[in-house]
Amino acid sequence: MSDAKTAGALRVTLLKSTHGQLKNIAASVRGLGLRKRHQTVTVPATPQNRGMIETAGHLLQVEQA
Repeated sequence: MSDAKTAGALRVTLLKSTHGQLKNIAASVRGLGLRKRHQTVTVPATPQNRGMIETAGHLLQVEQA
């Protein structure tokens, strides 16, 4: 019973540094598995991951995988 919004995976790339950001933003980036700029990871499109992406969205580039 998954709808189209939660199905699939997302490719997330860290475009900007977390230096100088709030701790919760940096923690969201780390929670997604990103450590270095221009690193790309593939994460499942769960509500938890979407929330972390929403929190740090100004630092990230997100694509459908």
